[in-house]
Amino acid sequence: MTLQHWEDLLSVIAGNKLDKPAIGFIIDSPWIPGWYGVSTIDYYTNDKIWFDANKKAIETFPDVMFLPGFWSEYGMCTEPSAFGAKSIWAEQNLPHAAKIISDISEAKNLKIPNVKTDGLLPFMISRLRHHEKSINELGHEIKFAVTRGPLNIATFLMGTTEFLMAMAMYPEETQKFVILINDFIKDWVEYQMENFPDIEGILMLDDIVGFLSNDDFKSFAKPYLKDIYSTFDCKVNFFHNDAQGIITAQHLEDIGVNLFNFSFEHSISEIKELTNNNVAFLGNIPPRDVLAQGSIEIVKKETRSMMESVEDQSGIIWSCGGGMPQDVKTENLQAFIDVINDYH
Repeated sequence: MTLQHWEDLLSVIAGNKLDKPAIGFIIDSPWIPGWYGVSTIDYYTNDKIWFDANKKAIETFPDVMFLPGFWSEYGMCTEPSAFGAKSIWAEQNLPHAAKIISDISEAKNLKIPNVKTDGLLPFMISRLRHHEKSINELGHEIKFAVTRGPLNIATFLMGTTEFLMAMAMYPEETQKFVILINDFIKDWVEYQMENFPDIEGILMLDDIVGFLSNDDFKSFAKPYLKDIYSTFDCKVNFFHNDAQGIITAQHLEDIGVNLFNFSFEHSISEIKELTNNNVAFLGNIPPRDVLAQGSIEIVKKETRSMMESVEDQSGIIWSCGGGMPQDVKTENLQAFIDVINDYH
């Protein structure tokens, strides 16, 4: 992220309208390898390919904020690997982590990983260390610590159905499990900040919160999300949940979130109202059905419709309702950008 993009981001979060509309996307391994023309395996294992692919993205679309920017990651295997989860790789698709427990009673045997030594975490840090100078020479800085959220990690380790059932049947044991993961996340964020002092933001991703009732959200999600964000004095507390976001949105301000990426199934105006217009947004045309699979004409039409539907356009970074999906073509992304830039 360039310093100008960072300043623009802070201005949007402050509720200001920029002279030129802000455009931004969460980009990582679902999109970049295919767009760049390499396999997912090569993207993860060849640091030069990783760097060159990200470099091409920022140079092809210089006006776009790519968040978090030069994201060093190994898909959904990143955090689970530190707990000992087996990573299962594919040539063209995202890897996935194998479960390490099948019952909540087994969670008590888990220990907090050492973020300096365990799983894929040291490789993430090393990749950024090796390329930090080159990133800086491009006019960009490493501004975000990135982590999956506690419930998201819990479901990778245990299974989504099993974890949600445990919440209902064994709440005390489940709370202890979430606390363990929460403590790990704080260690992981802190370690990223220790290595890269330019970090001034946190990006946390957790779609599982979208499956919870309001009571369960307040019990199993809100206290831990709030604890993580409040532990660090960051200028940008960015949260991604592109599952159901109505309940999440109502608690964001209290949690300390000031930037929210949410599902395209909710309108920007609806989420603005639920957050009392005190949170900035990244959204929200459909990522797959429009941005990836739509024609250029459909992308333009849906983008105009999105902008026209919002009366108060302050506090918005125009994007899709979720991360950048696979198979988004340069032409479609450019069509989105053109409509935003030409809108009056």
